Amino acid sequence: MTSARFRLWHAVVAVLLVLATGGSALAAGRGGNATLTASATAAPTAGCGKAPTLTSGTYTIQSGGKNRSFILKVPDGYDRDHAYRLVLGFHWLGGTSTDVATGRTVETGTWAYYGLQRLANNSAVFVAPQGLNNGWANSGGEDVAFVDDILRRIEADLCVDTTQRFALGFSYGAAMSYALACARATVFRAVAVQSGGQLSGCSGGTQPIAYLGVHGLRDNVLAISGGRAMRDTFVRNNGCTPQNPPEPAQGSLTHWVPGEVWKFFTQFQTSDPSPGTATCRVTDTVSAWNSGLTSNITITNTGTTAIDGWSLVFTLPGGQAITSGWNADYSPASGQVTARHLSHNATIAPGASVGIGFQAVHAGDTAAPGSYTLNGNTCAVSGS
Repeated sequence: MTSARFRLWHAVVAVLLVLATGGSALAAGRGGNATLTASATAAPTAGCGKAPTLTSGTYTIQSGGKNRSFILKVPDGYDRDHAYRLVLGFHWLGGTSTDVATGRTVETGTWAYYGLQRLANNSAVFVAPQGLNNGWANSGGEDVAFVDDILRRIEADLCVDTTQRFALGFSYGAAMSYALACARATVFRAVAVQSGGQLSGCSGGTQPIAYLGVHGLRDNVLAISGGRAMRDTFVRNNGCTPQNPPEPAQGSLTHWVPGEVWKFFTQFQTSDPSPGTATCRVTDTVSAWNSGLTSNITITNTGTTAIDGWSLVFTLPGGQAITSGWNADYSPASGQVTARHLSHNATIAPGASVGIGFQAVHAGDTAAPGSYTLNGNTCAVSGS
């Protein structure tokens, strides 16, 4: 479970073992893939809609009376009104959170977060926790509790979809991912266990969770037999029918592991990743003069539940640029603009309305935007 073993791991032929909840069967071996297209209702965190205080970097928190640290990667162009996937990557024995966050033991950048950061293309928040003594012994469940503390810290500040939490790791990091599958099956949507063993415990281990296992056929540190046994725990938990899938021949290079893991994670979609389902109507009254205009916008909640936290997106005609506004935070000043709620008007009760507006300059086109979306949902438009 050394860094040298990790440097070689990406070139080692691996057997792919895939299983998932929701009635899908086990698929594995050459050409094996999951056909599940599961979806769930998005469950945004308290951090949605807030101006974040967390940025990409290293953080230290108290967990179990000890100073613990993790590295955070926030997507470029982070949108506080979009609920992101959250991916935790655990290092191997002797590795570090920096190794995972940078990918430096294989190729810096390309292998950041086991190759997933590049594939995510700013669609996920990534976290690399640091283990005690560069490992994941999880004594008394302290590392699982550390993960709980990380989630609380991040999700209070950033907008995360709680139905889209994932964990992965290699070797000892895989063991930690397995421990989370056992102990936090209702917290994480899926795990990817890469060349792991049962080293970090398995408290619980009776509930279903989507599980992908990757293991070298000739691993002489953590034998593939252990990987098969770990897999079989979740074959049973997930109610899958045990199979004997074919395994690739040594040197066949059938699967590129980062691509398989990312494909596995991203098959689990949510029906609405925004921080609140909105049924809405927008009225926009424009008053124009020589080179300027004002736009008075009324947003009405036409649904049956309150909208708690909102953002209204619209595209200004060419040549228009906002110079000032009221009752909302507007950005950017031109093109596709997002108007976000302020503290005093964050909630719109069923049947209620909020009024916002802005002043802008124009280059001749004084028309109102043609469409509006509230929390990702298209609003009916009336008046002008």
